[in-house]
Amino acid sequence: MRRADGGERRRPGKSEPPSGPLTRLYHAVPAVLMARRNLSRNRIRSALAALGIVIGVLAIASLGIFGTTLRAGTAAQLGDIGNEISVTPNQQAGVRNLTDRDVADIRRVAEGVVVPVESDTVTIERGRTRSIVAAYGIENPAALYEATDGRVPDRLRRGVLVGSAIGDRFDLVAGNTIAIDGRTYRVTAVLQEQSGITLLNPNNAVVVPPGAIPGDTYSQVVVRAATGAAANRSAESIRETLNRREDRVTVFELGTITQSINEVFGIINTFLIGVGSISLVVAGVSILNVMLMSTIERRQEIGVLRAVGVHRQQVMRMILAEAGLLGVIGGVIGSLLAIAVGMGLNQYVLQDPLATFSPTNLLYIVLAVGFALLTSLLSGLYPAWKAANEPPVEALRK
Repeated sequence: MRRADGGERRRPGKSEPPSGPLTRLYHAVPAVLMARRNLSRNRIRSALAALGIVIGVLAIASLGIFGTTLRAGTAAQLGDIGNEISVTPNQQAGVRNLTDRDVADIRRVAEGVVVPVESDTVTIERGRTRSIVAAYGIENPAALYEATDGRVPDRLRRGVLVGSAIGDRFDLVAGNTIAIDGRTYRVTAVLQEQSGITLLNPNNAVVVPPGAIPGDTYSQVVVRAATGAAANRSAESIRETLNRREDRVTVFELGTITQSINEVFGIINTFLIGVGSISLVVAGVSILNVMLMSTIERRQEIGVLRAVGVHRQQVMRMILAEAGLLGVIGGVIGSLLAIAVGMGLNQYVLQDPLATFSPTNLLYIVLAVGFALLTSLLSGLYPAWKAANEPPVEALRK
């Protein structure tokens, strides 16, 4: 509506907020700068609140990285075992050994290299040193082992392969001779040490030609496939073929070990992150206390702002900016410390500090910082609401 003189007539019940210098100053200064100024009034209290966030972020991110590193280190120790399966006779069904026909059936359905194994216990001697060790009769040992000295033949027809522990104990190198159950053999190769889990650990054993072990049956058959999926398909095919009429064989998949280990580490990771989250909850209580104390100390200042026309939403935005700034500062410092801890841990366990920046670890860091910011904002929500809804007259009176 317009007045007679052409001016704008204000509607009844509507009033414009005052626009004094203080209001214009408030609108000119960004909320973050205001939050920074307010937090710097009591540096020690603000620093302690931010320290709680730092500890919480450091705990969550570091524990998450620790779980990932532990899983990777264990996987490295286990080696590539997911693509191996072992076929052994079912002793409970009265089957003592595997025959050539069983081996032929396994070769027909398996996807990968099939290694029949005869096993026995033998006595080896060299000079005055004597020891009783396991002996594996394997025709194609190159499918399973590598050598540190000498060469592992594709077909072992003469000579023997000795494990790393046997080589160290008897001071053997390729070309030496050794007596096995009274028969003299030449050492063809010293096998590479196996540090992970394997179906046939050669470290404290010797590998001999199959004819050197009495009998013409096999104690087990090892199948090494190209992938874990191929190994699983091979295991199913072997069960269907050899156990069609009766359960003659037992098929063990090493991939089940890694699957179980991953499930266990997943539970451990969740538990560790839950423990670290408690630190952030405590930090949130600390921020709540800081914000409440800050709003109580600044009641008159907030009352003046409200009296000169600053809206409730703007007051809430100012308090939340303070809480959010504490979360951001604590989150950044905590994440940097977590990265430093992760690099040291990965260097020690995996000899690769850059493994800290794997997608999984970065996800833990981002989640920790996000949780810290969310906790800070939630902790500042009540103080902000309380400050924004207090009547200006009451705030100025106290």
